[in-house]
Amino acid sequence: MYIVFSERCLEYFELGHPESPERVLNIYILLRREGFKFVEAEPCSEDDLLMVHSKEHVGRIKSGRFYDPDTPNIPGIYEYARLAAGAAIKSMEISLKDEVAFSLMRPPGHHAGINGRALGAPTLGFCYFNNIAVACRKALNMGKAERIAILDIDCHHGNGTQEIFFRDRRVLFVSLHRYGGVYPGTGDKSAENCLNYPFPHPIGDEEYIRVLSAALHEIEKFNPELIAVSAGFDTHKFDPICSLGLSTESYRVIGRMIAKLNRRVFAVLEGGYGRDLPQCVLNFLRGLEEK
Repeated sequence: MYIVFSERCLEYFELGHPESPERVLNIYILLRREGFKFVEAEPCSEDDLLMVHSKEHVGRIKSGRFYDPDTPNIPGIYEYARLAAGAAIKSMEISLKDEVAFSLMRPPGHHAGINGRALGAPTLGFCYFNNIAVACRKALNMGKAERIAILDIDCHHGNGTQEIFFRDRRVLFVSLHRYGGVYPGTGDKSAENCLNYPFPHPIGDEEYIRVLSAALHEIEKFNPELIAVSAGFDTHKFDPICSLGLSTESYRVIGRMIAKLNRRVFAVLEGGYGRDLPQCVLNFLRGLEEK
């Protein structure tokens, strides 16, 4: 297991914003203490970003000429966001060497669509570039994989990822999320190669695991060479922003279920804002190490 990380992702913040450096720092401290192997993140290129995003969107973030109600226009955010996307690429590359990798970086990415706000969402949702989409598209373009499954376990629908890969038969997108009065207000039904499992309210461990099992069965039928996980932990029962009522212990079960598919796997941090976030991440990673 390798953790892809750079201390540079801790440099920026917006006062009072939940997507804070502390959330990643606390995970880093715990994983260091637990003896995980760390790899330094490197920024992606602009060409990498243009594999999934429009030139106009990349230009807006690069120039700093944008406004979004909940996604701050922070000095240098283009470089920080390139670093997060590059970390996802490095995690993908590590996984292709038959190792499990986790990108412990910020900002997150799964709400960023082709031209920014995706599928009619009101905001960018804390995301600038779609880290996991950049990594997966690069793997496909380089011929490193012919079929990739993206499993999004964040509490919010990965609308950007769905928009980017919609009707791309090389990719199966699977998302388990809250729907109804919850951002981004998408993902109520499945379409084409995008399988959505919406929950109208917190459902707890037992029901979540049951639905996840069915979703993983669909991934198994797709028979991907690579599984990419948008790993959000705002499904936890004490998350202050969103919740599906999951226990801290459930994340080890989730990780183990993914590992049992016996595919190459990498994961990218998305959401998760509660006090139990570090332990949730640790449990998930321990599960991924099990068969």
